[in-house]
Amino acid sequence: MSESLQALLTAVAAGAITPEVAGAKIQSLGYESIDDFAKIDFDRQQRTGFPEVIWGLGKTPSQIIEIIRVMRQRQSVVMATRITPVVYAELQQAIPDLIYYQTAQICALTPPKYTPIHQGKITILTAGTADLPVAEEAACTASLCGFQIEKLWDVGVAGIQRLLTNRHVIDDADVLIVVAGMEGALPSVVAGLADCPVIAVPTSIGYGASFGGISALLTMLNSCAAGIGVVNIDNGFGAAILAGQILRTASKVARKNNGS
Repeated sequence: MSESLQALLTAVAAGAITPEVAGAKIQSLGYESIDDFAKIDFDRQQRTGFPEVIWGLGKTPSQIIEIIRVMRQRQSVVMATRITPVVYAELQQAIPDLIYYQTAQICALTPPKYTPIHQGKITILTAGTADLPVAEEAACTASLCGFQIEKLWDVGVAGIQRLLTNRHVIDDADVLIVVAGMEGALPSVVAGLADCPVIAVPTSIGYGASFGGISALLTMLNSCAAGIGVVNIDNGFGAAILAGQILRTASKVARKNNGS
């Protein structure tokens, strides 16, 4: 039973609200409407393990500001993705304590330094420097959600020695996120070296025949290396959430086996 439903039933039992009022509240239990443009899913963290996150593209600054103000009252982590510097400047005027991670294009209401709260390490690799915005989106998301991360940038297959001389980074990872554009070959190489799950992230970086990341996406989907899962083009956020779910599931299984 969710905390929201438990609180509602307790209020009915105590006579604080009538069953009729409770019935009306149950219809919208777990979310809160903001005017006519948003419904915030506050039960998401209890249901899935991760809080509601704001997708910035397509929303006006005023809409994002209102959503953040409501979310900060109910969530320990409040973050918005795909926020441009121009939009952030407007947000920051209204919410002075909003932190901006420019490369990742994420803004958040959290301290700049924090201690990981989940077990395991998420290691993020990029094929090239041009892939950094997507990789940083993954790194920032994972960090804000309480996971330990490690970064290894610019180790693509065009200079494979850069990857092989950092083999220890792969060996030390519990989940790997591998971000690559162009032909998207890096995740297959990494998966052939790793003993943990590999999440491949194709990026839209590349010349014309890369078709905005479709070439990298197809390469990753057709990989002959086992143990690779693929997310959508430029989806660093989704890769971080998937990596986090893998680690959370491993911890849950370990707790069950230990009888706790």
